[in-house]
Amino acid sequence: MERGLSLLIAAVMLFVAPGVQATDSFSFATNATVNITRTGCGMSKLCIQTPDNCDPAGNSSCFFGSVAAGNTTAPNGTELMFQLSGNSTGYIALGLTASATQGTTALYICAQNSSNNASFFFAARQRNNINNALSTFNSTVTKIRGQVVNGKIQCEFCVPNSNATNTRSADSTTYVVILGSGPLNGNDFGTFTASKTTDPLNLANPSANVGNGTTNATTTTAPPSTTKNSASGALHSHALTLLLTVLMLFVLKTA
Repeated sequence: MERGLSLLIAAVMLFVAPGVQATDSFSFATNATVNITRTGCGMSKLCIQTPDNCDPAGNSSCFFGSVAAGNTTAPNGTELMFQLSGNSTGYIALGLTASATQGTTALYICAQNSSNNASFFFAARQRNNINNALSTFNSTVTKIRGQVVNGKIQCEFCVPNSNATNTRSADSTTYVVILGSGPLNGNDFGTFTASKTTDPLNLANPSANVGNGTTNATTTTAPPSTTKNSASGALHSHALTLLLTVLMLFVLKTA
């Protein structure tokens, strides 16, 4: 009972506290309504998905992640606001790393607890990119919201003070982004399987991934300029007039 009460208090704190250290799983008593769509992809948020151009608001299988950059607070880093959507009987996750084949990945996990009426909960883990092992991860995560509907897990969360470099003398928002999922064995997260791994992307640039099936934004192309053609036409007309004048003078002279 005491453990359950502590867990419930932790869940409430996640909703109201300005910053939460996500070092372990945090269970939520109820789901919060989350509406994740493709609106703004390529314009206000950077989007990654598999398969390409899939719609997280639709009924078909779609693994979707998006990120929008907020304020940068020197020298701490930039606030990154994430959305994540996918189908899983266990958990889905979005990872940030400098390299998918070495070092570690900061893995942000949204999961469903099937033994508790498919309730949503959130966790952060560190993934070893060499052996895929998961370990506890000390990361501040705020504004966590999530829901589980018919096996589809959707969540939103913010990571303040994100910095891809290991020094506070420089600020970078360039990461490799990994989308994936895994099983949930009781309170233990099973092996993470990557479904999508990007090239290094500047997460502060919404159009950084445009061209890889990430945007449904309408691109407006400016009409071609006619200044050059108009000037060229005027020049040709002037030359023709001059040539006719010369020919007429030549004819009159020889007549």
